[in-house]
Amino acid sequence: MSRTIAFFCLFVVACAYATSTYTTQYDNIDLDEILNNDRIYKKYFDCLAHNIKCTPDGKQLRDILPDALKTACSKCSEKQKKGSEKVIKFMLEKKRADFDVLESQFDPTGIYRKKYAEEAKKHGVHI
Repeated sequence: MSRTIAFFCLFVVACAYATSTYTTQYDNIDLDEILNNDRIYKKYFDCLAHNIKCTPDGKQLRDILPDALKTACSKCSEKQKKGSEKVIKFMLEKKRADFDVLESQFDPTGIYRKKYAEEAKKHGVHI
């Protein structure tokens, strides 16, 4: 599982802590609505990138992100993993600067990029 896939799986799904899996409470969220609505997208981005005005689900996301990166999203549902691919591709194609900001914040040494690069390619994600 790509570092970026793991990261963005959490970005839009907004998982919460759990012992063996993250919550699926937000699995039915409309990713297209978030990605194609600049106002909503910006709220999630600002929460993660700048730690400002986080909704409860955004705060949960921000809090579990380090664990998800460390464990390759092993606690994510299949739906969350597929959603993450969609979000990553969107950001790389249409919001590259935002992607770079989040990557520099959550992977400043590039360890996750290296760790998951090959798996990302298998999913059609080229970073």
